[in-house]
Amino acid sequence: MSYGFHGKILHVDLTKGEIEVERPSSVFYRRYLGGSAMATHYVLKHTPANADPLGAENTLALMVGVLTGTAISGQSRITACAKSPLTDAIGDSQGGGYWPAELKFAGFDGIVIHGKSEKPVYLWIKDGEAELRDASHLWGKMTDKAEAIIRQAHKDEKIEVLQIGPGGEKLVNYAALISMSNRANGRTGMGAVMGSKNLKAIAVRGKNRPAIADKAAFKEISKWGTANIAKSGVGSMKKYGTPGVLAGQQKSGGLPTRNWSSGVFEGADAINGTTMHDTIMLGAAEGEQDRYGNDTCYACSVRCKRVVQVTEGPFPVDPHFGGPEYETLATFGSYCGVSDLNAIAHANQLCNQYGLDTISCGATLAWAFDAYEQEMITVADTGGLALNWGNAEAMIALVKQIGERDGFGDILAEGSVRAAEKIGHGSEELTVTGRKMEYPAHMPQVKRMLGLVYSVNPYGADHEASEHDPAYEGGFKWYKERLAEIGFYEQQEQYSLTDEKVRFAAVTMHLYNALDSATACQFVFGPSWHLYSTGQLVDTINAVTGWDMTVEELLLVGERGVNLQRAFNAREGITREDDRLPKKLTKALKGGRSDGFNFTFEELETAKDQYYAHSGWDAVTGNPTREKLEALDLAWVAGL
Repeated sequence: MSYGFHGKILHVDLTKGEIEVERPSSVFYRRYLGGSAMATHYVLKHTPANADPLGAENTLALMVGVLTGTAISGQSRITACAKSPLTDAIGDSQGGGYWPAELKFAGFDGIVIHGKSEKPVYLWIKDGEAELRDASHLWGKMTDKAEAIIRQAHKDEKIEVLQIGPGGEKLVNYAALISMSNRANGRTGMGAVMGSKNLKAIAVRGKNRPAIADKAAFKEISKWGTANIAKSGVGSMKKYGTPGVLAGQQKSGGLPTRNWSSGVFEGADAINGTTMHDTIMLGAAEGEQDRYGNDTCYACSVRCKRVVQVTEGPFPVDPHFGGPEYETLATFGSYCGVSDLNAIAHANQLCNQYGLDTISCGATLAWAFDAYEQEMITVADTGGLALNWGNAEAMIALVKQIGERDGFGDILAEGSVRAAEKIGHGSEELTVTGRKMEYPAHMPQVKRMLGLVYSVNPYGADHEASEHDPAYEGGFKWYKERLAEIGFYEQQEQYSLTDEKVRFAAVTMHLYNALDSATACQFVFGPSWHLYSTGQLVDTINAVTGWDMTVEELLLVGERGVNLQRAFNAREGITREDDRLPKKLTKALKGGRSDGFNFTFEELETAKDQYYAHSGWDAVTGNPTREKLEALDLAWVAGL
C-alpha cells in the first residue's frame, strides 16, 4: 500500500479527446515527490524541442505532492509547468487554496495535458473518474461567473475549479491559472498555455483522503505547528499577511519605486499592510478583521490570505476576489507611483477576474509609465491615456485593456520586453526582467544574492526560488540551528555577494525547488524564519509516506528539479549569455537608505562563475554536464 499518494497520474489528450491513467512506481514518487520536479519531468519528456509555447505540441503538467490533502498547515499547493510563452524557457508556477487538496481527494496526484481541443472544453474529475465536457458557454466569462456556472451544472457548491479568465483565452503572455476567483498560479504565463489548448477549466471533487503511514507522528507534528504559529516568523501573517512586508521593504530602501528608479516611496504608508488591515480589510469597520478578513488554504492555521472590501468611490472591490498581496501592492502601487489603496485593490480584482499575473501586469504598466514620462511613448500610442506617475485611473483602464487585448493593452499583453521591442525609442533599456519575466518586488541592490538568483533561475526572476539574503546576514543569530541543517554556519556581511553567499544561493535554490516539488508552502516550511524547519519537513514527509528520507535526500530532489529545468532550457538553446542582468539595475538608486546603490555586470559574471562551479555545470554554457545529470539519476535527460 502507498501512503501520501494514489499512484495515479491522469493524461488528457485534447486533440483526440482521450483520457488515460498512468500508474508510476513508488520509486518515481520518491525521486520527484510531486510538484515542480515531477511536472518538469513530464514537460521535458512530452514536449519536443523548439515547440511553440502556444502550440498543440506544448505539454501542460499540473502536479500536487505527497503531503497534499493531509491535515497540516502549508500543504495545499499545485505546480503548473509548461514551456512559457513569456520567457520561451521552462515555465513553473505555484498556487494554493483548496483546489490542490480537492484534486488529491478526487483520486489523482497530477494531470498532464496534451494537444489542443477543436472547441472550448472543461475537464470534470470526480472520485477517480474523468471526462471532457463542452465549455462553449463558459468561454468569455470572468472567473467568478464561470466557477458559479460549473458548480450549478453539477449541483455541488463544494466543487473546486482551476480555470483561465478572458486573459488566458486571449493569450496574454502572463495570463494566470485562477482558483477560488482569488488564488493564482501567476508566473510564466501558464494561463495562456491552457487557453491555447481551448481548455477553460478543470473542476474537481472527491472523497479519497490520502492514507498516512504514521498517524501518531503526523498528528504530533501538526499540533506542534498550530501551537507555535505565534512564536514563528509567520506569526504576523495572520494579522497583516504578506502586505506586512511592505513597511520593512520601505525602511530598508528595498521597495521598488517608479519602475525601479528608487527603493523608497513617499506614498508607502498609504498602501502598507497596517493601513490595509485598518481600512479596507473585510470587517475593519467593526473591528473584526481576524474573524472576517483572513482566508486560508485547506487545513492551514496560518490564515495569511487577505480579504478586502470597498463599497464607495470609483474603485469598488468585492471580497469574493480576496485582496492584494505584497507583490501586488508594490507592482500596482510603488512601481507605478500610485498611492491609492482602493485603486490597487481594484486592479487586483480585475487581474483575478481576467486571470492575469499581478506581478508581470503591474510591472509592465510601470515600464509603460516610465517610457511615457521619458517621452518614448505618447498619447498617440496609448489611445489618449496620460501615463503620468500616480495616474490610478489610467492604470485601471490599461488593466482592462490588457485583459481584453484591446487598444494599447494589446501591446502590453505581450509583456514589457516584447512591448519595448515594438515601441523602440530606447524603451528597451527601461525593462526590468530576468529571462523576459518581470522582476518581483525584492531588490537585488539591497538583497544582492537575489541579483544572481533572478539571473540564473531557469524560469526567470522569481523571489520564491531561493532563500533571501537577510536570513544569512543579520537574521543568522535567530536561525543558526536551522541553517546548520542545510550546511551553513558563518554569518555573512550585509550587502555582500561572497562565494559563500553564492553557495547559499545554490543550496537554497535546491531546497526551494524541493519545497515546490513536495508542494509545501514556503511560508510554512523552510530553512530560517518559517514555521517548520527543513528537518521538520523531512519528518513530516516520512510520517506521511513511511519513508526514511533525510535532509540530504530532500536537497537532492530539489537539485534534480533545478537540473531538469536547466536541461529543458539547454535543449531550447538557452545558455550562460541568457543569465542576464537588466541594465536599469546598474543605475544608482535615488533616495532613502539605498540611495546610490546599484548592481554591476562585473559582479554578476563573477557570481555566475562561482554558481556554476557549485552546481557542477559547464562554465562556458552554464548548463548541466552529462556527469552531473547521470549523478542525479537523470541519464535519460542527457540523451535528449
